[in-house]
Amino acid sequence: MTLQQEIVGNAMQMAVVNLYPGQTVYCEAGKFLFKTANVTMETRLGGPNGGGQPQGGGGGGMGGMLRQAMGTAMQVGQRMLAGESLAFQYFTAQGGEGTVGFAGVLPGEMRALELDGTRAWFAEKDAFVAAESSVEFGIAFQGGRTGMSGGEGFILEKFTGRGTVIIAGAGNFIDLNPADFGGRIEVDTGCVVAFEEGIQYGVQRIGGLNRQGLMNAVFGGEGLSLATLEGNGRVILQSLTIEGLANALKKAQGGDKQGPTGGLFSTHAG
Repeated sequence: MTLQQEIVGNAMQMAVVNLYPGQTVYCEAGKFLFKTANVTMETRLGGPNGGGQPQGGGGGGMGGMLRQAMGTAMQVGQRMLAGESLAFQYFTAQGGEGTVGFAGVLPGEMRALELDGTRAWFAEKDAFVAAESSVEFGIAFQGGRTGMSGGEGFILEKFTGRGTVIIAGAGNFIDLNPADFGGRIEVDTGCVVAFEEGIQYGVQRIGGLNRQGLMNAVFGGEGLSLATLEGNGRVILQSLTIEGLANALKKAQGGDKQGPTGGLFSTHAG
């Protein structure tokens, strides 16, 4: 059953979700805004699959309960390592249709992605807002070399199954397909919001260890690396990076004397 939702607003968008009787949507803790009185709210540690099923739905007696508990513990452990929220909030309409509102945590856009079960979606940390209970939330680790080089790309959110998942980012979104640009695009590592399974994500150094490479790193504002996205599939980028927003706010408060460099020697807020 497709999730009925509408994304409203401009600079700080929100998602208004209409639920059928008995339909459930879940969100990351802290993304809930409002609900109608007939929508119940329940907080759980587990996701909708592998530990987040309705209470008592594990089946299999003691063995089923143990497997469910272990699945929940693994999910919580992964999210803890990823720096994600440890709990999800579940909302179910009772006795009629209900409405729930969600939003991200930064000024920017939201997007509803429709999963048909054939391709997973990957998103940067904190992009997830809400999803149908038929969508499974997971954590994907990109691998040591990519992670240590790119920083932000090391840990990704992964969405599988069928249904609607709502994500949020900073600034404005642009949808691209690397296949339309020769099969490869290179972007600031903080600009990647989400991409379809099949897109190859990596990190490359900006230039070599020469004069121009050092100029790019020190004065170019990108540090030492760019994210690379290759293949044929949908990619969503954002116009504002979290680091850029944090540095702008810190500078406005007089705490960031970044000056003209904006690169390797810029002051990181936080």
